[in-house]
Amino acid sequence: MNVFKGQNLLEFSDRFKTDEDCKEYLSGIKWNDGFECHKCGHKKSQVRKDFSRTCNICSHQESATSNTLFHKVKFGVRKAFFIVFEMATSTKSLSASYVSVRFGVTEKTARLFMHKVREAMESSGNHPMDGTVHVDEFVLGGREKEQIGRSYKARKKKAITAVELTDDGKVKRMYAMRIDDFSARSLQYIFVNHISRDAKITTDKWRGYRPIAKAYDITQIDSNGGLNFKALHTMIHQIKSWIRTTYSWVSDFNINRYFNEFCFRINRTQSKATIFNNLITKMVKKDKVYHKQIVCN
Repeated sequence: MNVFKGQNLLEFSDRFKTDEDCKEYLSGIKWNDGFECHKCGHKKSQVRKDFSRTCNICSHQESATSNTLFHKVKFGVRKAFFIVFEMATSTKSLSASYVSVRFGVTEKTARLFMHKVREAMESSGNHPMDGTVHVDEFVLGGREKEQIGRSYKARKKKAITAVELTDDGKVKRMYAMRIDDFSARSLQYIFVNHISRDAKITTDKWRGYRPIAKAYDITQIDSNGGLNFKALHTMIHQIKSWIRTTYSWVSDFNINRYFNEFCFRINRTQSKATIFNNLITKMVKKDKVYHKQIVCN
């Protein structure tokens, strides 16, 4: 399969002119390692004109979009491809209202599909950060009366982020996730999910990190108003301003999906040429997501 590379919109539109072009691309990714029937497990099939496959034993027909995050996309696979391309290659991201106008879909449809894309942007956790890592917690939301610092009763959204730094102090990778509170029990999840036991970790002197230091190599220092964590606080400022200016508000239910999107692009700044193909592949490999899984109850 000829992998699409680059960020040029004109080249992208020339490559994917119809829904059939998109289905051909999806089928090349989906069955790159061979076909296996979802019903009977047989490995031989016939290729149909729309690039779907029909099992030679049970005659089950499977489309290129079924059982992927493109499952039952009703507004056209080509439009879906363009939304994925914009989300992957844009530096400022897009709101659902903007996508709905630009691609001729309803705002609700745009938001639900964009959440599916963000599901695919989630880290696999297979490559934990193992170098110099800085960790800090932060909050999202405006000021609340009589709720300062790490108040447990505040309605602000609480989050924690970790950045891996290069030898010259620049950001190499970052991850962020929502937390319920600032206790060690909540803070530990970013360590378990994204940080290697071999990493050299630096945090501020918040006591919630002390129990975690029994399992990880953690050094605690004064924040000094953020001056000792310049790169980390720059990323926190960027992610907060990005959410505030692009979306104005996000729910607790979906905030991790927005963190996925921000970190996905940051972590692939050195591989922008293949970022679209990387995201499409993740969407094909990930199982279908139902409506009730991506909306707040």
